[in-house]
Amino acid sequence: MIDVPLFDVEAPAAVVAAGPRPPLTVIALDLSLTCTGVAGVGWTDRIRTKLRGDERLAQLEEEIVSFIRSADLVAMEGPSFGHSGPRFHEDLAGLRVLVRRYCHRHQLPYALIPPSNLKQYTAGRGNATKGEVRSAIADRYGIHTEGPGRYDMADAYGALAAAMDWLGQPLAAVPERNAKALAGCQWPDREMVAQGVAA
Repeated sequence: MIDVPLFDVEAPAAVVAAGPRPPLTVIALDLSLTCTGVAGVGWTDRIRTKLRGDERLAQLEEEIVSFIRSADLVAMEGPSFGHSGPRFHEDLAGLRVLVRRYCHRHQLPYALIPPSNLKQYTAGRGNATKGEVRSAIADRYGIHTEGPGRYDMADAYGALAAAMDWLGQPLAAVPERNAKALAGCQWPDREMVAQGVAA
């Protein structure tokens, strides 16, 4: 009697050559001049500085790049045009441009998520408070942001969750009204993101 194996122990050559597709690395940012929130799947961090002017921008750029340089996609909360707040609009806009230029130079796809869309995606309302967004992130994803920068980190995680959903890899199910917020964001070409993973 001849023993015939039930399963092929050797995978076809094409499968071996291709191997399993690596997961996408998405890094999300809530850019701020004093405390930038950073997030990846399952974690958050913050970049704090007390410097001013060009020294502050240089430090922020350097530390942000340390997080995003190996990403397949960077998701950023966009500018808040209706905000009457900070005295440093020019520097904050400059920081956003520095990050976008870094991404462009290194062919790193990036997405811009308007603040109202981020709030709608995470908390179900485009005018949700920072506390509501933070609570929604904790409830839905189990990510509890504490201490200085807690709202910045929660916003960054919301941008991450939106980007992962857009990529077809949602971190958790969200109501349909929340998911509608994805349509109003500036997304890169999907093939460009996929090519970064394959490269």
